Amino acid sequence: MKKLVFVLVVFLGIQISAQTISKVEPPFWWTGMKNTHLQLMVYGDDISELTPSISDVEISISDIQETKNPNYLFIDLDLSNAKVGDFKIDFSKDSKIILTQAYELKKREENSANRNSFDSSDTMYLIMPDRFANGNPNNDSTDDTLEKVNRKEKGGRHGGDIQGIINHLDYLNDLGVTTLWGTPLLEDNEPVYSYHGYAQSDYYKIDPRYGTNADYKLLADELHKRDMKLIMDYVTNHWGSKHWMIQDLPSKDFINYWENGENGFQRSSYRMTTQFDLNVSDFDAKACMNGWFDTTMPDMNQRNPLVLNYMIQNAIWWIEYAGLDGLRVDTYSYNDKEGITKWTKAIIEEYPNFNIAGEVWMHDQAQMAYWQKDSKIGAIQNFNSHLPTVMDFTLYESFQSVFMQKKLSWNQGMIQVYDNFVNDFLYPDINNILVFAGNHDTNRINEILESNIDKYKLVMSLILTIRGIPQLYYGDEIGMLGNKDKSGDGDIRRDFPGGWEGDTQDAFIQMGRTELQESYHTFTKKILNWRKDNKVIHKGKTMQFVPENNVYVYFRYNDEDVVMIVINNNPKKQKFDLDRFSEIIKGSKSGKEIITDKTILLERTLIIEGNSSMIIELNK
Repeated sequence: MKKLVFVLVVFLGIQISAQTISKVEPPFWWTGMKNTHLQLMVYGDDISELTPSISDVEISISDIQETKNPNYLFIDLDLSNAKVGDFKIDFSKDSKIILTQAYELKKREENSANRNSFDSSDTMYLIMPDRFANGNPNNDSTDDTLEKVNRKEKGGRHGGDIQGIINHLDYLNDLGVTTLWGTPLLEDNEPVYSYHGYAQSDYYKIDPRYGTNADYKLLADELHKRDMKLIMDYVTNHWGSKHWMIQDLPSKDFINYWENGENGFQRSSYRMTTQFDLNVSDFDAKACMNGWFDTTMPDMNQRNPLVLNYMIQNAIWWIEYAGLDGLRVDTYSYNDKEGITKWTKAIIEEYPNFNIAGEVWMHDQAQMAYWQKDSKIGAIQNFNSHLPTVMDFTLYESFQSVFMQKKLSWNQGMIQVYDNFVNDFLYPDINNILVFAGNHDTNRINEILESNIDKYKLVMSLILTIRGIPQLYYGDEIGMLGNKDKSGDGDIRRDFPGGWEGDTQDAFIQMGRTELQESYHTFTKKILNWRKDNKVIHKGKTMQFVPENNVYVYFRYNDEDVVMIVINNNPKKQKFDLDRFSEIIKGSKSGKEIITDKTILLERTLIIEGNSSMIIELNK
């Protein structure tokens, strides 16, 4: 019978091809996009031996690009006249069709391009999904991922997932959070230490230990039902070593390949100042920008237009598919400077109201301001990153010492916080600055403050009332601790108590919190919910006064409202004359203190207890 089939195949002239298509990315697209150009990456054994064509007259192929690896084809499509529905791409050899691939164009959500994004009216809550809550124990370990669950290992997989987040959205909503930022949820298939998600192995797939793509879209939908927003943590600078494309590179120049390094590796110098140093050597510039972030994170070459376009389309695909409300970009200032600018600009051109926060972990405000959109500092070098939001790392760094200093000199204490805001003139948009007391890479703020809740209240009173977009780190609101210097990164990324079945404590509910945890939570919730609808805090101007006796006083104001904030970082009670603030207090004789709900008389003097704060809404 086998011989008969073979004879018939030869007689009929049928060719049986071993060629198959393994991947087409993006997996689908939409009509009605502003950019009507789409570049398909087609991957399959020796696919470049075939010639693609489309019979649909409404869709045309404008270019076909091959790479040194014959397993890739990059097909440029013109979708200017395309309609919703499927179309077919034929792959031919010697005028004979060998393969046919269907591709779908979906209808775009109405008004998708004009979606609103996060801004200074929001409070962002950062979680590590693996450490927040386990809603589906069945996906803790999967057959198609290498690392299995091991909750006993600080640096291992603990089993938190998307369903766990969804299960506790009401907790976040009640707390007063408006925006959720989760560290990366895309597949990270490294054999160890994969829970952090920054070594991604598939840019179009949610890690199955977190759930599915549909689960991620459901998370966005559930947030939107609560008038909350979702931010994706996006990594442009590097991919994971287990990424399927890294395992079979289209060409060596897809990554920054170092000939003298093992497998192309050379670690970054991490000297981000080389990105704008007018006196920099080419050697040092490349050592930072082209160096790998780590051995498991190959550095992507965004000077290669195929790489850059792949990442632009991928980010837009997730925004459109999941209904995202913003992006946070990891290690933003390590990227190829021109490449990341094009990436950022392309996304904002598609979504004009969209916000992107870039991690620019630098220690000088002029250097951070360089990276913000329309920076006058960047303009000196004819550079505009188009990045709307940068992170206020200098403010964060002041918290390492300001609130725990025992002896003060002339330039120590709250004057350090004051000086941080003196330099606001460097930023083109002070409302688009992310302010925070800690994140997934830093020691816990309550560890730094030695579990002193009074000091925590000072920090939160500041973070939640100054200019910019405040960000909290999960668990800070219940006093969670963690010290990476002593116990590694896993210690600052502890499991939220109550997120796992069988936990002895459930801090998601009031009765499950200790008295101390409830004190942290009550205070945080009080200010967050007050802040939600307070426009003077969102967009108001700031007037600050030079601190005296380690007491910092500043005002947020607009044409309608004035809020007075007093941060007494002195252990002793302080009494001070209000005449000093008459230019902003004007005729107000009293105000409501929002932490205690008490009426505060604003006559000649004001008394504030030691290590305490006041947030006073002035009466007109």
